[in-house]
Amino acid sequence: MVKKISESELSSENTFSYSGVSGICQKPSASALNTEKQIVLMIAILAGFITPFDGSAVNIALPTLGAEFRMNAIYLSWVATAYLLSSAVFLVPFGKIADIYGRKKVFLYGITVFVLASLSMTMVGSTEMLIVVRVVQGLGSAMIFGTGIAMITSVYPPGERGKALGIYITAVYIGLSTGPFLGGMMTQHLGWRSIFLVNVPIGLAAILLIIWKLKGDWAECRGEKFDLRGSVIYGMAIVSLMYGFSVLPDIKGASLIAVGIIGTIIFIRYEMRIPSPVLDISLLTNNRVFALSNLSALINYSATYAVTFLLSLDLQYTKGFTPEHAGFILIAQPVFQAMVSPLAGKLSDSIEPRLIASAGMALTAIGLFFLTFLSETTHIWYMTGILVVLGIGFGLFSSPNTNVIMSSVDKRFYGVASGMNGTMRLLGQMLSMGIAMMIFAVVTGPVEITPEYHAQFTTSLHYAFMLFTIFCIVGLFASLVRGKTIPPDHFQAPGSCQNAGR
Repeated sequence: MVKKISESELSSENTFSYSGVSGICQKPSASALNTEKQIVLMIAILAGFITPFDGSAVNIALPTLGAEFRMNAIYLSWVATAYLLSSAVFLVPFGKIADIYGRKKVFLYGITVFVLASLSMTMVGSTEMLIVVRVVQGLGSAMIFGTGIAMITSVYPPGERGKALGIYITAVYIGLSTGPFLGGMMTQHLGWRSIFLVNVPIGLAAILLIIWKLKGDWAECRGEKFDLRGSVIYGMAIVSLMYGFSVLPDIKGASLIAVGIIGTIIFIRYEMRIPSPVLDISLLTNNRVFALSNLSALINYSATYAVTFLLSLDLQYTKGFTPEHAGFILIAQPVFQAMVSPLAGKLSDSIEPRLIASAGMALTAIGLFFLTFLSETTHIWYMTGILVVLGIGFGLFSSPNTNVIMSSVDKRFYGVASGMNGTMRLLGQMLSMGIAMMIFAVVTGPVEITPEYHAQFTTSLHYAFMLFTIFCIVGLFASLVRGKTIPPDHFQAPGSCQNAGR
């Protein structure tokens, strides 16, 4: 039976906790509290920047990598896919491991693995080794993302949490948005290895901060047994789903997705029967806010991730812009995301975050709807205006929705909740690209996008944006009906972390 935590205890422990280290929660001075919070946020910002920067910058360098290693299209796609798959497989398990053994410890190991893998990428000499190291990089990224948000949530109380998460998510957006631009410049002038080398000093700075300055560990599930069998089933299901999305509409893709769905059902049934699951299913069945907030995140990423990819093709193929000019136009969206995210996060500390996130989803749906009217003669200012609307919509949604996810669970589930949030992001990204590729395959077929096929290409865009608009409308409904954010002490997940805080 889980000990129910009183509101006073919860408030004190959520503000600051050394329980994972000493087993006794001793409230430190206000200055120590603020210093700890600032250090945690700074570390999370550094890691939150380099991991998405790495992923987006590598995509720009793929043609150069392919030429140097003489890769075919399949191997080239695996350079990106191996990283995403590895991250998705390990996110939830490492989130649980962090809850058991300490979030600081797992985060430190994760950033160390990521830095070493990045350094190794500058020395690889074959295609096979390149892909293997990308898998290791993905593992390190999972350890970082499975604990970064959880650490922020551990030290920032509810009244300050949204602002801190907004700043962190801004760093993630900056990494995503600057990746293609800086990655292209670095690849052209310094070589593709420089993309990975830049991770080393930033990662080392985070490692030094953790070792010298960070005192807490935050292990509220210390002593609980780790669910290895459930983690293996989970990993196999995730691999089947994500790889299946990547090869749609091929029959192989549909078969893998079916296997993934069956594996997910087996995983859920298994997790409901064991005393110490890697993912406590009651978080989803008994906590409506947590379940629908994760569903909203999955839908949002599914509806939006492929937008930049599609508009990049439209700008270059049908509008005739250079890659540099197209990138300059597309940066309008992440710039406004980065501007709005911290403000939205701060607002979510004082206004019901569900309402702010829902407003963001509504704006996103409006922007996607207007993209369905794109044509070869569409003025560039029309597209830029829509990108601004989408950027504001994304910014309004992400920080408050993450705040809801993390604030709706007890602190002993922060690692798992952080891992779930990251998994929804990766699954949504793969689903979004899978849908785009499936529409292209059906409407345009396996042809090069030359002027004679521009009409079919534009039709594909219309279908994709219409489908994404419908996704966002469904996501808006899920966001609105999830209910108000509930205090975590009102939710009890039986059978987990009986020694929480001990």
